[in-house]
Amino acid sequence: MIQVINRALDILEFLADEPEKQRALGEIAEKLNLNSGTCANIIKTLVDRKYIDKLEKKKGYCLGAKAYGLTGNENYKKDLTEAAKEELNSLTKKIKENSLLAVLENDMRRVLVRVMSEHPIQASTAPEKRAYDSASGRSLIAILPDIELQKFVKQYGLPKKGEWEGVKDEKSLMEQISRIRDTGYATQLTKEKIVGLAVPVYKGEKVIASLGIYMPQFRYSKSDKMELVTLLKHASKKITKRLK
Repeated sequence: MIQVINRALDILEFLADEPEKQRALGEIAEKLNLNSGTCANIIKTLVDRKYIDKLEKKKGYCLGAKAYGLTGNENYKKDLTEAAKEELNSLTKKIKENSLLAVLENDMRRVLVRVMSEHPIQASTAPEKRAYDSASGRSLIAILPDIELQKFVKQYGLPKKGEWEGVKDEKSLMEQISRIRDTGYATQLTKEKIVGLAVPVYKGEKVIASLGIYMPQFRYSKSDKMELVTLLKHASKKITKRLK
């Protein structure tokens, strides 16, 4: 076996265990029992090849775009993630909260890119969730053309208990979807008291992704809600412009 390849794969697998979590170089080296210099050199190569993303300053490392691309996710688009990264970074700096870009894959919301804030008390969200059970997923479902929306509900059913508060049947689901369409954004409050807000991202006239932010409810309660929505929509428009 070629040792350096094994070590590189060990690092990728370690980061993939919790893709949302940022890992410091020292933590990676310690957990994998690697020499710090060797670990740093391998990570540098993986960053250069975009299999690992280096977060700002001392934030650490997480899985990169190429690693997600290896999953065979047809919705994954390099031009989309590259167009979104700068706007995600800018959005997180402005609001000081976590942001993400996600796509709809079957009945799942899959995170492609995320930027973490510097708050000591962090909100978290899984890299994959049932679309009904996330603001970004709801945003993507709501913007589906009516025929596709009907097919989606027929194939995957209604939200399960606890996935979408206030939705009990098809009528209440359509009421919630109509509200998202009217306002242009979706929301969610999880049982863990995490609030999510999300808006669609277009390429031309087609919705291809969702741009979202998420934070603890206690910080959301003190924020200007409509200002957050305005910033989200503005960032979405800038991403759409970059994709032309």
